[in-house]
Amino acid sequence: MMRIGELAQRAGTTAKTLRFYEKQGLLPPAERTPSGYRDYEPDAVNRIDFVHRGQAAGLTLAQIRQIIDIRDSGVSPCEHVRDILHTRLSEIEQQIAQLTALHESIAGLRDAAADPAPDTCDPGLVCRYV
Repeated sequence: MMRIGELAQRAGTTAKTLRFYEKQGLLPPAERTPSGYRDYEPDAVNRIDFVHRGQAAGLTLAQIRQIIDIRDSGVSPCEHVRDILHTRLSEIEQQIAQLTALHESIAGLRDAAADPAPDTCDPGLVCRYV
């Protein structure tokens, strides 16, 4: 068993984050010492590592909690994880397409403004390049 400060150090996070994770259902409620201190099982480090890896993959805490809940129910979450990752990858691909289109649009505006001629601008426009 380990106290919250030790777990935070081993997991590379803070005690505040661990309390938040516990409140969100990402960590099971810790055992309490007679004086009220939280006492965590050693496998809590693995659970926090999983949460951090999930966040690094762009998963929401709700998605991570779903995966944990599936595992905690005794079922393998592999298919669920595959589906979440497929959806996440599709979202990223859409974002890349949108950013590529925006890049092309801004590059065109920049090119059009390469040799500005303010004296030929319509006075009613703020700027013809945007």
